[in-house]
Amino acid sequence: MKKYIIAIAAVLTFASCGDILDIAPTNSVTDTAVWSDPALIGAYHTELYSAIEAGNRNWNTWLSKGCDETFPANTGGPGLYQNGALTADNRGPLGDYWNKGYQYIRKINVFLANMETTTVVLPNKDRLIAEAKFIKAWIYFTLLTRFKAFPLVDDTWGLDEAAGTTFTSNTHAECVAAIETLITEAMPGLPDYLSSTDANFGRPTKDVCRALLSRFYLYAASPLFNDSGDISKWQKAADAAKAFMDNAGNRYELYPSYRDAFIQPSGNENKEFIFTRQYTPNNGTDTPMDNLGRRYGAYGGWNATNGPSQNLVDDYDMQSTGLPPFRWVNGVKEINPESGYDPQNPYNDRDPRLDGTVIHDGTVYRGDLHEMWESEDGNTYGFDSNRQSGDNPRAGYILKKYMPEADIPISWQIKSTIPWPFYRLAEIYLNYAEAMFELGNEDVCREYMNKVRARAEMPPIPATVTGDALRERIYNERRVEFAFEEHRIFDVRRWKIAVITENRDIYGMQIIKKADGTKVYTPVKLFEKQGKYLDKMNLIPIAQSEIDRNIPKDGTTSTLIQTEGWR
Repeated sequence: MKKYIIAIAAVLTFASCGDILDIAPTNSVTDTAVWSDPALIGAYHTELYSAIEAGNRNWNTWLSKGCDETFPANTGGPGLYQNGALTADNRGPLGDYWNKGYQYIRKINVFLANMETTTVVLPNKDRLIAEAKFIKAWIYFTLLTRFKAFPLVDDTWGLDEAAGTTFTSNTHAECVAAIETLITEAMPGLPDYLSSTDANFGRPTKDVCRALLSRFYLYAASPLFNDSGDISKWQKAADAAKAFMDNAGNRYELYPSYRDAFIQPSGNENKEFIFTRQYTPNNGTDTPMDNLGRRYGAYGGWNATNGPSQNLVDDYDMQSTGLPPFRWVNGVKEINPESGYDPQNPYNDRDPRLDGTVIHDGTVYRGDLHEMWESEDGNTYGFDSNRQSGDNPRAGYILKKYMPEADIPISWQIKSTIPWPFYRLAEIYLNYAEAMFELGNEDVCREYMNKVRARAEMPPIPATVTGDALRERIYNERRVEFAFEEHRIFDVRRWKIAVITENRDIYGMQIIKKADGTKVYTPVKLFEKQGKYLDKMNLIPIAQSEIDRNIPKDGTTSTLIQTEGWR
């Protein structure tokens, strides 16, 4: 008899403890029992959402640790990508999703197959099927961002059949088509829209499907996935973003305050967010305690591993002039003299999104003045300096995004209910801007970039910024707008600029406080990266053991093809 393991926590959402204990064996539920009981069907379906991973689910899942957003205090986990340690046998969390993704593809296939035969009356059956197809599309897209091409699986196997089953790689084009088909099939069974105050917010809708398509087509058009430079793919990306905006009407708007958009508890109104992972006090996260400094009993990303880098801080424009404070000339970073940047007053007059994202020396947060300085003789130092505690990030910066203000208590005993944003309106605007730029419509590109900048009270990008200079501004706008939202690690790869950005050394800020109270700010190199990142690391290799497992019995070549660049 086939058995389908169901997470007990999910089952308990729908059934009493007594009901579970009445089922034998106690660690699994038989095929017949699952598909003949509406509650167990609901539990099985609910557990499928575990395939959609929020970036803040635990301290070592933040992909910001895997790119130049942070100083890699720990070169394990996501940090291995900054350390250039990616191999087919050491793939980190991006590679680990292969196993999880296919586990959930099988679960979804089982669910869909049983929905075709079950006689149980389910009033929401069409929605459940549509959600399952959306989740499968999500998994496929997640695999695409990492591996570019992978096996498409629609069959199910019993435990006795799985050992002898091999999988065959599909082409990238076939993977793209499969995602399109799944979304097309899912949309009719989903509601148009859910408000962030709705108890069901966090489930897919037609709007969520269109948001996924917007990102999906943007990636598909980008250099990493668009080998031939097919311009029609950029048109698809532009059309997808426009379709979202046209269908959404006035349902969404940019939250008035960038800072406040990311500290609203789940259930609060936030018309910018399209799709999120919602939390409750029972299933919330330790995000504040994982990331704040030691003054709150927190761990700065755990051993200070999620502290923002100077590299990121340097990329926030000046507010008065709207210009980048730095520029790269022949591979050398230098101050932009037209920007108004003062290296001895480095946080003054900067894009307000900097203060919405980063706690730096002089920041007042939760009523506390943060101090990252040390004295000239090194014997005294600010309470938030890395010298005071190894849980205060070494680069001199602490993550502020997602960290609640003093009206919300924080401790290891209190779970955070601030949601994780998967899709929000600002992304749709910048997706559209990027696609329109690549299509040669620079005026439209600037228009939608400036919508995002206006919310942050930043000057518009002027019409004099064109061509490659405008492309650089697009790239940087996404960097600062989406900091610590799991965009950067994929953006630099799809643009094929990671071999540049990820080979730049990671810097922090040394702040020396003199006896007279004045401070001297000096950027210092903390981590040398030059030459560690290779072009092939834009994609993740498939585990060699997985390749070997798919060698046919006759000993011919494996039907599972290694990721390009790793063959």
